[in-house]
Amino acid sequence: MKFGIMAPYMMAPVEEGAYAASFGRLAEEMGFESVWAVDHVVMCPDYRSRYPYDASGRSPFHEDVVQPDPLIWLAYVAAATRKLRLATGILILPQRNPVVLAKTLASLDRLSGGRMLLGVGVGWVREEAEAVGTRFSDRGRRTDEYIEAMRALWRSPRSSFAGETIRFDDVVSQPKPAQPGGVPIHIGGHSAAAARRAGRFGDGFYPLGVDGEELARLLKIVAKTAHEHDRDPAAIEVTCVGTLDPEVARGYQRAGVDRVTISPPTGDLAELRPVLERFRSEVIEPLSG
Repeated sequence: MKFGIMAPYMMAPVEEGAYAASFGRLAEEMGFESVWAVDHVVMCPDYRSRYPYDASGRSPFHEDVVQPDPLIWLAYVAAATRKLRLATGILILPQRNPVVLAKTLASLDRLSGGRMLLGVGVGWVREEAEAVGTRFSDRGRRTDEYIEAMRALWRSPRSSFAGETIRFDDVVSQPKPAQPGGVPIHIGGHSAAAARRAGRFGDGFYPLGVDGEELARLLKIVAKTAHEHDRDPAAIEVTCVGTLDPEVARGYQRAGVDRVTISPPTGDLAELRPVLERFRSEVIEPLSG
């Protein structure tokens, strides 16, 4: 099993370069395989959209939470580390131009020596999508096409793509990612639609906010969809959100989960070090073999 750690938003100055570098080095030293950054281009304080991962319908990421651009932040962490994977959990794909994004990701993957992992989702905030200048209603269809378009740019010397929402013909995008086949794309979400998208397009699935029977149901949808598209379900990596409790990680391991991400309980690196040392000895080292 692999273990990832989220950036400590709300608890630390994640936007400060010295802190980001120190946090990345600590995560790598403590045996974490990956570091994860979130994505909101803008925050809309008076949003009416419903946050799907809390009964209140409100996100803990309010307008005062500083959230640097995840790819720029990960690039900074990459420069301070050697092997830590750089992941988005998640990037709102339909709010990005896929041709520009493909080049950004390929550049970061090449510069970091093949460490990029792209977690994507469709987004849940209509107001944010509208502020960025994108449509909210067709975000699912655009996400599917954007994934295919980026892979076309990564995998072909001269690339063409003709979809309903994105088209280009005979273009060259350089550099190519360091990872063969391009940057791995993991589909985030808690819905059956997200599970189907993972089964059809994903290198991985990041089922947010679910466990137990609901997780098992979604994984069955992933496997069924993968079979329908002549894909091997075993090749689709599963990442789940965990806690510092060793039993949670063991339960996910029994369920066939490949990676668990945790959120640090504090942003103070001096206080965080002994917490992560204990997690390494009790969880990472026993379960990573």
